[in-house]
Parts: sequence; C-alpha cells; structure tokens
Amino acid sequence: MYRKSVLPNGVRVVSERIPHTRTVSVGIWVEVGARDEHDLNNGTAHFVEHMFFKGTPGRSARQIAIELDALGGLANAFTTQESTCYYASVLDRNLPQLIGLYADLLLNSRYAQIEVERERQVILQEFCMVEDTPDDQIQDLFAAQLWGRHPLGNTVLGSREVVQAMDSHKLGDYVRRLYVPGRILVAAAGSVEHDSFCRLWEEALAGLAPGGAELARVAPVPQPPVRKVHSRDLEQVHLVLGTYALPCHAPERYQLILLNTILGGNMSSRLFQEIRENRGLAYSVGSDLAFYEDSGSLAVSLGTDREAVNQVIGVIHEELRRITREPVMAEELANAKEYTTSSLYLAADNMEARMTRLARNEICFGREIPLAEAAAGLEQVTAAEIARLAEKLFAARDLALTALGPLGHDDIDWSLFR
Repeated sequence: MYRKSVLPNGVRVVSERIPHTRTVSVGIWVEVGARDEHDLNNGTAHFVEHMFFKGTPGRSARQIAIELDALGGLANAFTTQESTCYYASVLDRNLPQLIGLYADLLLNSRYAQIEVERERQVILQEFCMVEDTPDDQIQDLFAAQLWGRHPLGNTVLGSREVVQAMDSHKLGDYVRRLYVPGRILVAAAGSVEHDSFCRLWEEALAGLAPGGAELARVAPVPQPPVRKVHSRDLEQVHLVLGTYALPCHAPERYQLILLNTILGGNMSSRLFQEIRENRGLAYSVGSDLAFYEDSGSLAVSLGTDREAVNQVIGVIHEELRRITREPVMAEELANAKEYTTSSLYLAADNMEARMTRLARNEICFGREIPLAEAAAGLEQVTAAEIARLAEKLFAARDLALTALGPLGHDDIDWSLFR
C-alpha cells in the first residue's frame, strides 16, 4: 500500500508496504545533481556523495562501515544529472538503526579535510577508470555535444580542476545551501509501516530547519546537431548517434518507451537484429532513453570495426527512416508491449527497484504511478501514435554523432547525414 506524508520541516516521505517480505529498501533522495552546477563547481554533487560515509562527530568512517555491515544490508549512493541518492536495504528489524545512522550522515557529515584529501584521490582514479572504459567515456562526450553549454551537458564527475581544488569549506557550503528540506525525499519499499516510519524520520531530522534557496533550472533549447570524431588508439570505433526526446512527464512517454524497445531496446529489436544478427557488425548495439524534468534524449550506441563505421551509420539511418514511414506491425507492437510490461512487473519483485520507482514517480509526477496504470498506458499505444512520434523525433532534425576510436574526421561519409 502506497502512502505519502510531508514532515513539519518540508521533507517528503513516500512508502509502499509489501506483504510477506522481511526486507526494506530506503533511499534519501536529494534533488541536486550535475545539471545544477557550472564550470567552477561541476563535480561538487558527486564529491559530496563520496563524502557521505566519511565521518560525523560521533562516528568515524571506519565506524560507519562497521555499523552498516553489522546491519547486514547493502548500502550505496549515486549521483545523476538531477538528483543524488543515498540508499540501503536491510531487514525490517534493523530499520530504526538505519534511520538513525543515515540521519546522522545527512545532518552531521564533517567533510574533514583529511578525508577530502583521501577521497580526492579516489575520485581522480574514477576519472581514469572512465577514460579506460570507452563505452562510458563516449556517453559523456555525446551528452556534452548534444546539450552544448546547457548544464545537462555537465558530467557527473565534473572536471579535474574542480576536484583538485575541492576542500572541506566548499563541500560544507554546498550542502548547507542545496540540501534543503524542499529538495529532500525519503522513499521506502518493503516491510515498512508508514506512520512509524514517518515518526522515526521526523525525530531524526528535527535538526533540519525548513526553508532554503530554490534552484532555478532553465529548460534546454534544442540546437543543430553536432558531430565530432575523437581520435584514439582503440581496438574498436565506438559510436553514439542520437537526438532530443521527451521530458519524464510527457503525455507521449509510453509511445516513446515502446518506440525505443522496438528500435533498440532488446535482442529482438530492429537495430540488434539488423546490425548484429543479420550483418555481424557489432557485438553489442542498442538504444537508450534519458528522461529529465524538462527534456530528454534517445541515443543509439555500439562498437564496431573502423571499416564498418559508415555501413553501420547507414543502417541506423535506414531503420529510423523505416520506423517513421512504415507502421509497426501488430505482432511487433504486441511483443514490445509484453516485453516492457513484463519488465515493469519483474522489477517490482526487487525492493530496491521498487523504492527507486516510488521516488522517481514522486519527483517527476508528484504522485504514485501504480503498475497497473503504467501497464494500461503501454497497452493503449497504437502503431499510428508510434509513427507520429518517430516522425516528430527523427524527421524534423538529423542525428548528432559522437565517434571515439581509431579514425579521423575524413573517414566518415558525411553524405549519410542531411
């Protein structure tokens, strides 16, 4: 059963009680991310996330680690373009201890300079890890091209210069300004009783005063497509081709999800079948959606041989033209609906996934989206609606391109693009 409350200081609490489970997944979601930064502080949200477990006046970093392990659960954190999340899954009997611990970390993290120095080195290694993983690096390069100077083009890691210059004062000031009650959401799914859950958080967060500055997010304006080749000595050429899509709350979101599934969302998708199965041009190929509060993107990603780059680009363009001109066949649409609906319900068996879905629905829609409502929304989509949306996304503008690997600008057949 879904419940929602707002604590006296403005922190929102959403929960879903799931019968017949002994576990509960809890997340503290702060609506602050990389898009809320600029050139001089990009990477701060991610640095704060790293420092969350590094000590309070009453707990050292080692004591925090020991306490989390003693709770017998799993704990982690992540930063995205629009939010930062600190989460854990534990047995229900350990929920009060988890709330006490996480509230202490949220309110009282010290950001001690000695810990900042240690974690700085960890984050710099994370930069190296991304650069050693071209599948990851190219996504950052593509986002920077697609969004340009808009903050959605910021990377979560930020810049080395910002990380090198980070100190305890900057981190503490960032949290004081931006970790405000109106941007904090606590979500839980599993063996949780909502009223007692709220009481525990109200007591634990009593030191968090109402108020705080609101973030002014500016919606991006679509720009002409940018296409860049980043020459690098790799075994493969990695490609991302994509365009702008829809915000998370768009009425056509169900059409977009099914369009993505048909285009490149699974093994039977058109791009996977044509590029991998029929032509053997890539090991992995697929399309992905990014949903933001005021915009979004759809991008096709793959790795291929240098000699096959233009052939692959041609196939992608042909599949996009086909999906705008030819109605999706009834069987293909039915299969996409079944796959996507099944994925929704299968994810619901995981408490962490369920908690995440609760939080994202609250952030995007301000309410719960029941699984049955989402399934009904998918079922109602028609082939004609998918064709209209494909026309809107792909016919009105051409694709942006990012290439990373052993090739140069002149190796691309630019006549494949309009």
